[in-house]
Amino acid sequence: MMDFKDQIKQLGDRVAKLKEQIATEEATKNAFIMPFLQALGYDVFNPLEVVPEFISDIGLKKGEKIDYAILREGTPTILVECKHWAQNLNLHDGQLLRYFHVSKAKFGILTNGIVYRFYSDLVEPNKMDEKPFLEFNISEIKENQIEELKKFHKTVFDAESIVNTASELKYMNELKQLIQQELLNPTPDFVKHFAKQVYPSNISAKVLEQFTNLTKKSVQQHISDLITERLKTALTKEDQATKDQAAIQAEQAKEDVNKIVTTEEELEGFMIVKTILRQKINATRVTHRDAQSYFAILLDDNNRKTICRFYLGAKKFIGIFDEQKKETKKEITTLDDIFKFADELFKTVESYDKSKEAV
Repeated sequence: MMDFKDQIKQLGDRVAKLKEQIATEEATKNAFIMPFLQALGYDVFNPLEVVPEFISDIGLKKGEKIDYAILREGTPTILVECKHWAQNLNLHDGQLLRYFHVSKAKFGILTNGIVYRFYSDLVEPNKMDEKPFLEFNISEIKENQIEELKKFHKTVFDAESIVNTASELKYMNELKQLIQQELLNPTPDFVKHFAKQVYPSNISAKVLEQFTNLTKKSVQQHISDLITERLKTALTKEDQATKDQAAIQAEQAKEDVNKIVTTEEELEGFMIVKTILRQKINATRVTHRDAQSYFAILLDDNNRKTICRFYLGAKKFIGIFDEQKKETKKEITTLDDIFKFADELFKTVESYDKSKEAV
C-alpha cells in the first residue's frame, strides 16, 4: 500500500498536470481538494465524517456556508474553505475567520488546492489567528512539512498534540520570513547590528549606506560558501563511497581469482590450439586466461581478442568466435576434436590482424 508521503507526491504531480484545465472552484474541489482530504484518511463521501456546504446555525449571515467541515465524534473539528487554484489566498480568509469564531472547530484550512494554510487560535482563544501556523504548497513539497501534515491524518489526529507544536511552527515560519527579507534587503537596524561590531566610529548615513552593500555582499558570499562546502562534503562522501565500492569489488575479484583452478585438461587444450596456430603466427602471441565458468585463449594477451574458449565440465564445448566476435559453442568428445576447428581458429586470428592493419 502506498504510504502517506507517496500519496501526497502523487497528488502534487496530478495538480501540476491538470491545473490548467481546471476552470472553476467546484472543479478545483473535486480534482484537488477532495483527493487531499482523502489522503489525510477522511471519507469525503460520508456526511457523518466530511460535511460539504456546512452551515453553522449561530451568528452568521443567512445562507453563508463553509465548503467542508470535518467532524470527529459529531463535532466540527477542522473547517475547510476552498478557492479556485489560480486565486490568491491573501484575499480570502474572512469567511473562514467568521465560521471559526462561532464554531467549536480547533483548526481551519484555507486552500486553493495548491497552497494549504492551517490556522488555529494560538494568540487568543476561540479567535482564529491572522497568520497560519503551517503553510504547505503541494507543488513545492518539503520533507519536514510532510511530517507536520501527517499529524492531521485521521489515524493519528490529536488536537492537543498539534496545538502544542503549532505555536513553535508559527513563530519559526515568521522568523524564517523575516530572516529571508533581511538577507535580501537588510534594514538599517539589521545593518547597524553588525556594523557597530566591526566599525570603530559612529555609524553615519554614509557609513550605513556603505555597510548596507557590504552586508548584502557578505551574506551572499556566506551562502555561496555554505553551498560550496555542502557540495564538497557531498562529493567527498560520494568519492569515498566509490572507493569503498571499488575496494569491495577488488576484494570480490580477488576471492573469485582464488576460486579459479586451472586444470591439466585446460592446459592441454591450450597447447593444442597453440600447436594449430603456430602454422600461421608466432606461438608466443597465443596466451590464456582462466575464469570460473570458462578457460579463454587470447591473441596478444588481449581480452578483446578472444580466439576461443573451453567449457570442460561433464560435457565439453569449444566456443568459436566469428568476425563480429559472436561466440558459437560446439560440443567436443575429446580434446583431439579441437583439431577439427583449425580453419575457424585461423579465420578468427586473421580477422583480428586485419582489423589491426586497418587501424
